[in-house]
Amino acid sequence: MKLAIFIGSLLALVTILAFSSVNNSPVENHIDDHSSHQQPDPEKKFPYQKTEKEWKEILTSKEYRILRNKGTEVPFFNEYNDLKDEGLYVCAGCGQKLYSSDHKYESGSGWPSFWKPISDSLVVELEDNSYFMTRTEIVCSNCGGHLGHVFDDGPEPTGLRYCMNSAAMNFIPKEDINK
Repeated sequence: MKLAIFIGSLLALVTILAFSSVNNSPVENHIDDHSSHQQPDPEKKFPYQKTEKEWKEILTSKEYRILRNKGTEVPFFNEYNDLKDEGLYVCAGCGQKLYSSDHKYESGSGWPSFWKPISDSLVVELEDNSYFMTRTEIVCSNCGGHLGHVFDDGPEPTGLRYCMNSAAMNFIPKEDINK
């Protein structure tokens, strides 16, 4: 299973680098940038709404690329992949609680991975047909921001791997949760 995850991560990295070189742009600024993808459907009425101008004012360029344009970070080179601290991961767009460190595990994929969200109601699953494959995209149920994808190769008891982008989340250490 770890070999399959490694090969999948390697293929993702090769794809990211290939698309970056086509644009003749630095990898950091254009990794898996889905500019042609639609923003979260306003008909779904995510409770936390902002205009694109407002999103650009409150998010860093990296957060905006990932949360609003469905981008992806380079595996292994992101803030939370190796983080072992206890606490909560919240949406970088709206602050909604998403994942607990109690459910985080080392998947070997290069991205922070969780075997479940704090509550199923905090995330929404959408079909993603980009890059000639079908995956299940995970977005924040409050703001519709792209967080990552879920796969069925995770540990028990769920068998799921919520593979998230660090830049789509902020970490709140356990000692700061009730402040």
